Amino acid sequence: MAGHIQDRWYKTETGPNGKPRRVKTDRHGIGMRYRARYIGPDGTEKSQSFADGKKRLAEQWLTKIKADMEGGRYVDPKAGRTTFRQYAEKWLQAQTTDPTTREPVSVQIRRHAIPYLGRRPLGSFKPEHIRNWLSELERAVPASSYRRVIFASVSAVFTAAVDDDYLHRNPCQAGSVRAPAPSGQRVVPWTQQRTFAVRDALPAEYRAMVDIGAGCGLRQGEIFGLSEDAISFDTGWLHVALQVKVSGGKLVFARPKRDKERDVPLPDRIAHVLKRHMEAHPPVAVTLPWLRPNGPLITKRLLFTRTDGGGAVRRTDFNTRVWKPALVTAGVIPETEPGKRHLAARENGMHALRHFYASVLLDAGENVKALSTYLGHTDPGFTLRVYTHLLPSSEGRTRRAVDRLYGSTDSAPDGPQTAQSE
Repeated sequence: MAGHIQDRWYKTETGPNGKPRRVKTDRHGIGMRYRARYIGPDGTEKSQSFADGKKRLAEQWLTKIKADMEGGRYVDPKAGRTTFRQYAEKWLQAQTTDPTTREPVSVQIRRHAIPYLGRRPLGSFKPEHIRNWLSELERAVPASSYRRVIFASVSAVFTAAVDDDYLHRNPCQAGSVRAPAPSGQRVVPWTQQRTFAVRDALPAEYRAMVDIGAGCGLRQGEIFGLSEDAISFDTGWLHVALQVKVSGGKLVFARPKRDKERDVPLPDRIAHVLKRHMEAHPPVAVTLPWLRPNGPLITKRLLFTRTDGGGAVRRTDFNTRVWKPALVTAGVIPETEPGKRHLAARENGMHALRHFYASVLLDAGENVKALSTYLGHTDPGFTLRVYTHLLPSSEGRTRRAVDRLYGSTDSAPDGPQTAQSE
């Protein structure tokens, strides 16, 4: 690395006697005196200015730059002055995932990270800044599972900044920084009584939603996007290929989570419920853009639509005006005071129907791989981690096996009869 320290207050020129001498420049006594200069890896000149009396500091700065270059740790000082806000906004705009996936990440970064971290230059971040932010985040976001998601998004921004040479190391990955712990709460499935109590409390045109969630395991958006052509009564299958989501504040059609289309068994009882529902509430043609507000328009005949005009159901409206009042009627959550919102009921959202579905299948002996496929999970390992505590225990199987053995023999009080030799 070619580098040197320029003294901008003095210059060298040839004197009358032909010898070099130092003379004051026009800048003498004005501004920073020393400028450390070097040629960066990209072939352009870089520099940093230092005040009078700080030449030693300038030399140390150049020495560190040289060591970082030789050790593969170099970061352009100008890039390091880019703030977290500036880089995060640039990073968000460059994401190539579908808009419905980008939107929640954008909310996480803009709402929970930029207000705390936005003004700090990337090159100045240390693990302590992330620890302090996580402490603030814990006060603002009670749910550890959601804090973990936010932390992962912020860490992804820093990882990209490292790849782009804006900083040397991701401060989120430091040993002293602990990511928010996964939720330690086990899934507690609803009982059959609660499931059907909530179903009965819903308006008639929405009751079959519970049957689809509890009897086929569909997600809320997939239920909202269930169309007439996705149901095969002859073969006994549902084809899950569509959901209703929000993108840019507008409802859109999109593929299921992680683009995983799937086929789900349609039990006879659920098929009967759907036929009766479609007779009483015929499917309605709904037109929405695909993936983004300005996407191509798609028309589907949906089983569930708004009661005030036949449009697609919006999640937030449904949860507030339909689902939570049903939870109150069924005794799941308490009644609210006039003018106040219902209590948060995350564990009692429509996702509880999927947990109920999983518990029913596991109790019936269905294997985890099949359940994972029906739920649309990425891999059976995830399904196992979520629902392993619902699997029949080995000790339980042992007890039942021995009990069957004893129950199938005319045993004496001390044990089954031994086999008689011929």
